Amino acid sequence: MRDLGAGFSYLIKGQSWVARHGRWFGFGLVPGLITLVVYAGALIGLGYGADDLVAWATPFADDWSSPWLGLLRTTLTVLVFALGLFLAVITFTAVTLLVGQPFYESLSEEVDRTEGGEVPESGLPLWRELWISARDSIRILVRVTLYAVLLFALGFVPVVGQTVVPVIGFCVTGYFLAEELTAVALQRRGMVLADRLVLLRGRRMLILGFGVPLGLAFLVPFVAVFLMPGAVAGATLLARHLVAPPAGDEDGDEDASPSPYSVNTD
Repeated sequence: MRDLGAGFSYLIKGQSWVARHGRWFGFGLVPGLITLVVYAGALIGLGYGADDLVAWATPFADDWSSPWLGLLRTTLTVLVFALGLFLAVITFTAVTLLVGQPFYESLSEEVDRTEGGEVPESGLPLWRELWISARDSIRILVRVTLYAVLLFALGFVPVVGQTVVPVIGFCVTGYFLAEELTAVALQRRGMVLADRLVLLRGRRMLILGFGVPLGLAFLVPFVAVFLMPGAVAGATLLARHLVAPPAGDEDGDEDASPSPYSVNTD
């Protein structure tokens, strides 16, 4: 429980950081606004077309009597839109980070700079950073899609589908949101996707404490855009905590073998 609270505190700290640095807040809004317009159009289209899609996919039910035909197709229409919304929440961050790579890299570096200590730089050209981000986002999207399909199927299970499955869905959403956001700072520290996933798995409750409230907030229209700059700032602060050297190493042990990064398990 302590880690859940600590994770949430980094979300608050990130929003506080951008509130104190108004210029960076405005700077970080631009990519989110661009992505929001695209996603809003897609979700509106899905809202209008979901019932037609369900009718096309269930021709076997055309001859069913009332109320079974309406019950089946209404349920499936709701589930299709819920699945679309779930994927939108998950992919919004990835797409926004991809669109705003230069913006959020600069914001994350500024957070590191104001917090003191090392300010890591990837040293890679922009096209290379965009390629890595796009590749990793696709890998994450594949994982998320597998979870989404499984949860979609479990949604038909009575009671469990209406209680347990939504909770698991929010946890999955929050976990991968946190991965995508911390990637901005961790990539600059030379960590590839596999290393990042190992790092986050070691502190699941901390990551969920950061990501789940953010995922819930992202369900509210327009909120995601205004929270993104602070989410990137908070994720950078969280990443700094995760890779901070253990307290015992701060005394300068010359016999200790250096490593690319150290995982903070406190």
